[in-house]
Amino acid sequence: MALEMRERCERCETAELPPHAPARICSYECTFCVPCTEAMRGICPNCGGELVPRPRRV
Repeated sequence: MALEMRERCERCETAELPPHAPARICSYECTFCVPCTEAMRGICPNCGGELVPRPRRV
């Protein structure tokens, strides 16, 4: 099972997040841009989990 590489930030919905872009995800694959992650202090607003760097694909 592969990660779902979502292409939009779930908070601001304006950030483009192609697979090679820096993004943050939680264990449920909620996806956020770096500025939104920093504003949320690295905590997912959906599940309360930690947001970590999303693996990149080439």
